[in-house]
Amino acid sequence: MEFFTTIDWAVIAQIIMIDVLLGGDNAVVIALACRNLHPNQRRRGIMWGTAGAIILRIILVVFAVTLLKIPFLKFTGGLLLLWIGYKLMVQTEDDDGHELEASDKLWAAVKTIIVADIAMSVDNVIAIAGAAGQVDAGHHQFGYIVFGLLVSIPLIVGGSQIVLYLIDRFPIIVTLGAGLLGWIAGGMIFTDPGLIQYVGNHIEAYSTTAGVIAALGVMIFGELAKRSKRKK
Repeated sequence: MEFFTTIDWAVIAQIIMIDVLLGGDNAVVIALACRNLHPNQRRRGIMWGTAGAIILRIILVVFAVTLLKIPFLKFTGGLLLLWIGYKLMVQTEDDDGHELEASDKLWAAVKTIIVADIAMSVDNVIAIAGAAGQVDAGHHQFGYIVFGLLVSIPLIVGGSQIVLYLIDRFPIIVTLGAGLLGWIAGGMIFTDPGLIQYVGNHIEAYSTTAGVIAALGVMIFGELAKRSKRKK
């Protein structure tokens, strides 16, 4: 109760804003991963995937400072995100339709959401940790982080459902969503501290170009793979 009586709502608002703004792409990932689930399972996929991602994000925030110093973490996360974007785009409603039970497809979607969220969350968790650092050290900082992230869950879930609604009516959004993941991945790779250490600070200037190339690459190769599967 002491936490709620002394809470600084300005800090909570900052954490929620950071999570929503930097986590907008998470709503796209959740929608892409759940789009081929049965309508009755979509809500469960969104809820479980979001819950797992939030829990892991809280853990990551606790170790944010250490994570920032790990060379090639963002580089590896970027490569992983490229692969996820490609797979989400190529995946169709018929994939594994006869090989996987509904529950298996549900948990496969949940795992995709969690893995993608981890890959994208490096900058996010560092920003959240920075916002929480404005309050006194100790358990209060952790309390702010947890409370802020929990409050943002309905916003992420609601965003995912809106994207799913649009995907059902405008399939091109799947391609654009995969391109968004490619854009994020390209920027992550070219701003990795380990890569900068070996290549030089000038490489950061090419992060935008890398994002554009990665986005186009995911969309083009994904589209070619989809056409190849249709021919077969």
